[in-house]
Amino acid sequence: MAELIQNTVPEQARIFDRRLLRERRTRAAANLHAHDFLLTEIAERLADRLSDIARAFPLALDLGARDGILARTLKGRGAIETLIQSDATLISARRARQGGPSLVADEEILPFQAQCFDAVLSNLTLHWVNDLPGTLAQIRSSLKPDGLFLATLFGTGTLGELRTALMEAELAETGGASPRVSPFADLRDAAGLLQRAGFALPVADLDTVTVTYSDFFALLHDLRGMGEANALFDRLKHPTRRATFARAAAIYQDRFADRDGRLPATFQILFLTGWAPDPSQQQPARRGSGKTSLKDVLGS
Repeated sequence: MAELIQNTVPEQARIFDRRLLRERRTRAAANLHAHDFLLTEIAERLADRLSDIARAFPLALDLGARDGILARTLKGRGAIETLIQSDATLISARRARQGGPSLVADEEILPFQAQCFDAVLSNLTLHWVNDLPGTLAQIRSSLKPDGLFLATLFGTGTLGELRTALMEAELAETGGASPRVSPFADLRDAAGLLQRAGFALPVADLDTVTVTYSDFFALLHDLRGMGEANALFDRLKHPTRRATFARAAAIYQDRFADRDGRLPATFQILFLTGWAPDPSQQQPARRGSGKTSLKDVLGS
């Protein structure tokens, strides 16, 4: 098993504290099965999309495998012969090994040779990457010509209710607000990021999943259990006051509770699809090469 490659993103460019993220993912790993329903649901949707692509992928990478959720979900779907699983935490990589080969690697610094994979898959991991365009470029480089990239990540609008409740509560209790919820990617920019990274035929689309909770603290417990708690580099560095959480719970209940008193948490899921360029791919027509007359179309 390879050793973890350390993060070399300059401190001034960091949005996320990757070391803290790894520590929290390591703590969450032992009981992840009790909180992985959303991860599993989105893995199912990713697997369905992969199954719709009628071709084989002899060697594929699961980037950010956690404990092997995607490998368990695929179960032979997607015509993948060998799936290599990588995760930034040692404990997850060890647990993922039950489903096939695994290694430890930071998603920001990929240790793979150029043009070695037929497909790279990633399920709800890349929203924690500081330099997403750079990581996408590394993924594209690791793909063979006409290789597939298919990924999911949280998008703008995710946990909007929680963001509002915490911000208003902190303003009321302390007179200021600290970063609490990650700045997620926007759908309008996602396909552009793929194109910027050198992918051909880039496509980005969005699913919205709403999960309801019995109370505010059940949501926070679930986020910690998934390893998705606040890991922003500029987060509040001292414990939050109990009064702030109590007020946030009251705001969430008052503002967002449904008719049954349950609290909705919205997760917007971006699906990114791109292909490593290859001459065999369909090419857009040369500008000005059309032969149809507008006069003929309009019948005038």
